[in-house]
Amino acid sequence: MNTAQGSVSASPNELKRSQRLLLGHGALVLLFGFAMGFGFLFFLIGEISLWPIPGKIDYQMPGTYDAWRMAHMEGITNGLMLWILAAVLPVMSEFVRKIYWLAVTMVVVAWTIVVASAIDPFFPDARGLLFSSQSNLANGVAFFLFYIGIVAVCVVVAIVAFRAFRSSD
Repeated sequence: MNTAQGSVSASPNELKRSQRLLLGHGALVLLFGFAMGFGFLFFLIGEISLWPIPGKIDYQMPGTYDAWRMAHMEGITNGLMLWILAAVLPVMSEFVRKIYWLAVTMVVVAWTIVVASAIDPFFPDARGLLFSSQSNLANGVAFFLFYIGIVAVCVVVAIVAFRAFRSSD
């Protein structure tokens, strides 16, 4: 897009740097989701055991089915979201001025949501859906992590939508 100030496109170095950031953190977030998947498995089977490693530990993981499933899936969906964003970043760089800051913000979004989701399986009543003076510390931490992530992603998506529809060829 051409503007009075010139082209908006990010430099090739900035674009590659942003894509590497998104791909690297996407991989780490995916690995986090996979680790939570093992916790989910151990919760479901009521013991800690992995074939072909001999032995088992009779231990029921804390939490609920929904908490473990959500923690596992948040890692997978947010990691893949970062990878998808890395793939579409070249098109977005045509109308988003601060492409590296968009990438950094989305990495922060992914980690806040994934970490907040991981709190619930380990601490009772820590879903992070509602904040009140009666809530426990873990719930408060999860709430504020979700809050940061949701506000940031809403701002980013609104800016991208506005700039995408405002831009012209």
